[in-house]
Amino acid sequence: MNLGSDGEAGPYLVTQTGVAPSDLNPKARMFVLRPDGNWVELNAYLSQGKPEVLDEIVFPSLPQVIKTFEGLLGRPRVLDLPVDEEGLKAWIERQQAGDPLQAVRAWASQYKARQMERSRAQLKERDAASFAKWTKVFPALSWLGEYDRKWLRFDLAAGITLAAYLLPAGLGDASLANLPPEAGLYACLFGGLFFWFFCSSRHTVITVTSAISLLIGASLGEIAGGDTTRFSALAAGTALLVAFIAFLAWLAKAGVIVNFISESVMTGFKCGVALFLASTQLPKLFGFHGAHGDFWENSGHFFRHLAETNPTSLAVGGIALVVLVLGKIFLKNKPVALFVVVGGIVAASALALETRGVKLLGEIPQGLPRIGMPAIYWHDLNQLLPLAFACFLLGAVETAAIGRMFTAKHGGRFNANQEFLALAASNLAAGVGRGFPISGGMSQSLVNEGGGARTPLSSLIAAAILLVVILFFTHLLSALPQPVLAAVVLVAVAGLFKLSVLKQLWRSDRPEFIVAMAAILGVLSSGLLRGVMIGAVISLVQLIRAASRPHVAFLGRIPGTRRFSDRQRHPNNDLIDSVMIFRPESGLVYFNVDHICETITNRIQAESISPRLVILDLSAAPRVDMQSAHALGTMAGELTAKGIRVQAVESRSSVRDRLRNEGVDSKLGGVNRFTTVADAVDNFQKES
Repeated sequence: MNLGSDGEAGPYLVTQTGVAPSDLNPKARMFVLRPDGNWVELNAYLSQGKPEVLDEIVFPSLPQVIKTFEGLLGRPRVLDLPVDEEGLKAWIERQQAGDPLQAVRAWASQYKARQMERSRAQLKERDAASFAKWTKVFPALSWLGEYDRKWLRFDLAAGITLAAYLLPAGLGDASLANLPPEAGLYACLFGGLFFWFFCSSRHTVITVTSAISLLIGASLGEIAGGDTTRFSALAAGTALLVAFIAFLAWLAKAGVIVNFISESVMTGFKCGVALFLASTQLPKLFGFHGAHGDFWENSGHFFRHLAETNPTSLAVGGIALVVLVLGKIFLKNKPVALFVVVGGIVAASALALETRGVKLLGEIPQGLPRIGMPAIYWHDLNQLLPLAFACFLLGAVETAAIGRMFTAKHGGRFNANQEFLALAASNLAAGVGRGFPISGGMSQSLVNEGGGARTPLSSLIAAAILLVVILFFTHLLSALPQPVLAAVVLVAVAGLFKLSVLKQLWRSDRPEFIVAMAAILGVLSSGLLRGVMIGAVISLVQLIRAASRPHVAFLGRIPGTRRFSDRQRHPNNDLIDSVMIFRPESGLVYFNVDHICETITNRIQAESISPRLVILDLSAAPRVDMQSAHALGTMAGELTAKGIRVQAVESRSSVRDRLRNEGVDSKLGGVNRFTTVADAVDNFQKES
């Protein structure tokens, strides 16, 4: 078939009516020859919508047709292609619209355009997938792309309010850490410059915290040996170690670690921290030197030296304390602490308080510190590691608790693992910026939310304001009276002592109350670092104890049904004559299987008439390990020897595999995926 319009010039389409070798029901079809010597069914081929439709079935010249025919030997080679009915219909419509060759070319051109559009769409999808991966690491990329300009005024107002809170908090917590006041400002500044870009929570604020500050102050003194410069370097080094631990936790996706310290332990720890803090700050409020021991030593020192109280210091600190408390009551989420600090500075200058024996904060260096690694030694790292881990644990738990609180309130998705990366970045910045370990701060975060923050940009704005203060206005802070600073610190951590929570634990859960009191005594008697470790150990002991003593339900039939449930919760459930049914409500592993077996055998022995059948419902056991399988087999053997048959039912596939592999399935009456508790009861009653 000559497709051209001027004689023998071509191009040519070679067609043949015939039957394909694979046709089961022979029917004439139109085939076309391709230059490669293969035949294809015309309608099937044209329905594929290929861009190379001309290149594959059209010969450019007659010599090319002859050359191809010379190579055709033996049975025709037919490529069977499925017919795309819609594609074929479109082809026929285009063919009827005008010149067939032009229709082929137009179709091929449109197909190429569609392919290019599809390629662009696929590339866009790949870019979107790549961007989504990056937003998992840098969540700010997500909300920055959706940022509404209307939010800026809210973030700006919240950032200004937040900076007013961070300033006195940085100064006060630095004193708790026995560090120069600028260290707290540096930590808040450098941490704030990075945390907002990595955190998944839109309201959480990174800051110095009382608990971590006290931990630093109580733990580094012995290592520093009285050298204040080395003390500051060790604090910065601890921040770097916290960053390293947090980064490893992020890589390991260990977000679940924050759940290993129970709320009762955290309550006890915070109450202990609040009491310890009071023992360190009260001497400053009363105007005399404090001790540097545990809570009991500090308290004894305070009461022994009450006669040395400076009346002016007590008056200044008392007024500041009253104003702060009233502000907490009547001006919630307002920067009352900033006004108290400013008022204290003005009063110190106007009334010459230093001449009256009131200690002032002293000179604070103006400008940024030298950025770089702190001057610590490799052997220091071993000594700092327990402290760094304790700081990380406190920071991770607090930051996760804040994030979950805001997620529950505002919606969205909280990623505890992502907060590890945010803690790593902010602590790294605080460490190289001569600060100390930081974490999410509850009160500061609430202030940020109350100030109207829409995004974490408010934290960046607050950090920028701190930067301006550090660069140009730190000299104004030197006149701040220390009793005022002590009042700010005392009020800031007053919320740590949760008396109402302790009362609730006493009324509702005595074991949890005992755990909380143990954590309090651990902090007060052994120090903050050991107190954290005691809390962590208590949490793990609680977890292991709960896992090692799972509930074993004794089942009865729900009246009028074929279903069974725990008779402890539903005493009206019917008992089955000569049958006892047990359901372990946990996986069976080496450290709890003895408890499960003892519970079952003790319950059987308590019966006046021994049952003839014991049904073991394993539907609530997701796994059974090797030792547990053999323990069940041993128990079944002992009961069988007493004339009591044991039947395991409703076990999961992995549990059935374990029991069979260990060769104990026969002792348990054979295990399968069909028999239910009701079936086992029915079979027993029929046999009886």
